[in-house]
Amino acid sequence: MQAIDYIVIAVVVLILVLAALYVIRAKKKGKKCIGCPVNCSGDCLSSCNLCNACRK
Repeated sequence: MQAIDYIVIAVVVLILVLAALYVIRAKKKGKKCIGCPVNCSGDCLSSCNLCNACRK
């Protein structure tokens, strides 16, 4: 493998690690719907009905 292959693999792994850390931090803060554009850390009934994942 060439050096560019290692760089691409490292970038992909870095993106995955950062995404996982974002999800872990959001869950620790109590956010129920991570993908919702509206902060619905509360009851998720009024402001987060725009997000389909919050309706579950």
